[in-house]
Amino acid sequence: MASRPVTVASPSVSLRRFSPTEASDLHDFHQIVLGLDGSMVMAVDGIEREIDRRSAWLVPAGARHDYAGIGENRQLVLDLPVASLAVPARLFDRAKTFDIDSGLMRLVGQVALCASGDAHADDGAAALRRFNWGAAAQLCAALVQGAGSAATGAADAQAATGLDFARIDRWLRAHLSEPLRIGDLAAHCGFGLRRFHQLFIEAFGETPHRYLQRLRLDTSMTLLVDPRRSLSDVALDVGFGDQSAYTHAFTRRFGIAPGQWRALRH
Repeated sequence: MASRPVTVASPSVSLRRFSPTEASDLHDFHQIVLGLDGSMVMAVDGIEREIDRRSAWLVPAGARHDYAGIGENRQLVLDLPVASLAVPARLFDRAKTFDIDSGLMRLVGQVALCASGDAHADDGAAALRRFNWGAAAQLCAALVQGAGSAATGAADAQAATGLDFARIDRWLRAHLSEPLRIGDLAAHCGFGLRRFHQLFIEAFGETPHRYLQRLRLDTSMTLLVDPRRSLSDVALDVGFGDQSAYTHAFTRRFGIAPGQWRALRH
């Protein structure tokens, strides 16, 4: 029997073992199942594939999926509310599988190590929430930029809209500290300004400025881990005019000031 739809409010990264008994699920958030140990089989929209540590499933919100573990297994599962992180909407336009390359495989292993055992048992809800946001941002950045073979999603996007969202995401990350000049980005992609703006919204699900704001804050979570960087340095590195503007935007989005976020236990 299929389980009832489930809702999550913010990204969640967890280790899961799947039973050999077949089950079904349906939820209103995106989900990425990254192979870690052993294997499992999943079918989404009539497409079935066995995944292991070299592969993964990307399941869009609202897609019913059937799954079962094969023997002893352990998978890293990312539950991702729609529009929570800077992830192009077209990456989740349909269910798909992809192969994991060595870079993403290492990242999956590192995140799994941090998520395993009692790593957060004494940290409290706030620290666990920080871990989930930070790990999800790292995993999604790797996926979008093609660290795994999610580059197939970028190829789909290019064929459908003329935009390679992985290429655009890389360009934006390389220019985070600069004011966004949409004309320069449009020219970089070979489009006029008006046409590019339309295609960007179709591929990313929001305007360039809104996506960039989310991307800046996502990136800042990673930078905050380094205690040698002052908050003002982090603010400038991701494109905010000053620490005050950065603190306001960060607090509004994550519900905690960046200084407090940094002070949470790892």
